[in-house]
Amino acid sequence: MSGPKGMVDHLPGYGGASADELAFARAYLADGEMDPAVLAMLGDAERIAARDQIKAQRRADDFAALGHYRDANAALGGQAADVVFIGDSITEMWAIAQPDLFANGIVGRGVSGQTSAQILLRFMPDVVALKPRAVHLMCGVNDVAGNTGPTTPEDYRHNIQAMADLARAHDITVILGSLTPVTALPWAPEVRDPRGRVPALNAWLSDFARENGLTFVDYFAALADADGALRADLTRDGVHPQTRGYHLMRPLAEAAMRGLEN
Repeated sequence: MSGPKGMVDHLPGYGGASADELAFARAYLADGEMDPAVLAMLGDAERIAARDQIKAQRRADDFAALGHYRDANAALGGQAADVVFIGDSITEMWAIAQPDLFANGIVGRGVSGQTSAQILLRFMPDVVALKPRAVHLMCGVNDVAGNTGPTTPEDYRHNIQAMADLARAHDITVILGSLTPVTALPWAPEVRDPRGRVPALNAWLSDFARENGLTFVDYFAALADADGALRADLTRDGVHPQTRGYHLMRPLAEAAMRGLEN
């Protein structure tokens, strides 16, 4: 793969999730056993090699995935969004699970695998430039996993603070979503006690929201079992909710958005 080098006047987007990624997400979200055809596709060596090559090139060329929603943002034609949901795969898959929620000015800007550092870099083009009334910010599991390298709770806090400051500087109301519970991190088994990290980060998010007049939404309580793990009936991998999990999250998000009108 090759493309422009250095600074250029215009860059094309790359259209977000691929057809294979969308097929996987829909199969993952559905009830029952996963579609055998999708499982076979995921195990196809040629597809895996091609997908890994594309991902590696994109990471090298576009660390923050600024191209993920470049075309979608342009397609808005300067029309202001109402609420932007920005985050990682849990936000990205929410728009696939419940597309009717992401309508009438509510837009999804989640990117799978991203940490708060990457989301901060996307915050201007994917939130501020869309001139929304509010932003729904939810991320942190990939920070715990170290997807972009070793990090600290302080690093995470600084990134959240920076995004909140950017929003408020542009008169965008902030809805701060908690981290959702995790049972384990299948792609990062070497990370110690990821489940224990989540409540501490959520406690800080709740305090930060209260001290700064932000709206905090506690998704953790809606999805966690008695041990603080993601309920087994809501997930396949211990990290990502299935559609039934989003059914529990949606009323909380909608209540937070209704609260903006008061």
